[in-house]
Amino acid sequence: MSAAPPTAATPVLQVEDLAIGFHGREGAVRVVDGVSFALEAGETVALVGESGCGKSVTALSLLRLLPAPAGHVERGRILVDGEDLAVASEARLRTLRGGTISMVFQEPMTSLNPVFPVGDQVAEALVVHHGLDEEAAREAAVAMLARVGIPAAEARADEYPHQLSGGMRQRVMIAMALACRPRVLLADEPTTALDVTVQAQILALLGDLQRELGMAVLLITHDLGVVAQLARRMLVMYAGRVVEEGRVEDVFARPRHPYTAGLLRSIPRLDRSAAAFAPIEGSVPDPRALPPGCAFHPRCAHAEPRCRGEAPVLAPPPGAPRGQRAACFVTAARPGLELLEPGP
Repeated sequence: MSAAPPTAATPVLQVEDLAIGFHGREGAVRVVDGVSFALEAGETVALVGESGCGKSVTALSLLRLLPAPAGHVERGRILVDGEDLAVASEARLRTLRGGTISMVFQEPMTSLNPVFPVGDQVAEALVVHHGLDEEAAREAAVAMLARVGIPAAEARADEYPHQLSGGMRQRVMIAMALACRPRVLLADEPTTALDVTVQAQILALLGDLQRELGMAVLLITHDLGVVAQLARRMLVMYAGRVVEEGRVEDVFARPRHPYTAGLLRSIPRLDRSAAAFAPIEGSVPDPRALPPGCAFHPRCAHAEPRCRGEAPVLAPPPGAPRGQRAACFVTAARPGLELLEPGP
């Protein structure tokens, strides 16, 4: 049965109740549980949280790139223009990957093939998805490398990944992901390990290309400064679940989950005193042994008895702006509770 044609009101990407499991020597473990969100054309949504919360696994699952046979989608739907990738055949996935939905991977040195020139790797997508011959694909690949800011693109196209700097390799990854003008881009930590100057250039480049191509972008990051610069909405993940979501300005101004507030307090700010800077104590729990109730309660200064025995669900807190939801009993019961220190 073919997918229904998309309409103006249909999100280009819609994820519904996504759960991801891994099978290991110690049995099965669920690392992502009940994640749902949608992206409209031209929109950037950020997925944030500490390392180990499930961000990258979520992104890989959208392309069905989980390591097999251990990783698998247990339930949920992954709809791209109404077509469910969770049940698509491998042949269909090969058509969609890189053409309709693409990904900028976290570490370009391990994602690029070391034995092929970078120009050939960009051109390959154009041959596969657009049916170009080698000469036309080469010409388009060089143009794309130049478009992402690589100087002397004609010569650089013949170089190998190890001959390029980290920033240049990141640009090659972006060129590969955008060569076929995808409708959805998954950007997994696109500025990791880059110096601040190159990071600013990469972020500006992504913003320019998004506006030019009208892409929907899912930005996976732990850098809230990047979120503030690029995203319109954000999802905060903890222990495989989304614990808060909303417009970036609303979540930054008044977070409704203690974990979100902890992330914001862990960033040094010039307009606040040193006392307002405080790291979150403890670490993300092992998914094989999640605490009962709210998974954040062992690290939460506001935890109540109910938090230790019952898992909250995402819901609009009293008085919250439209679209902001949090999975927290405390803020739902105490609407006036301020989780951030007011003022410097």
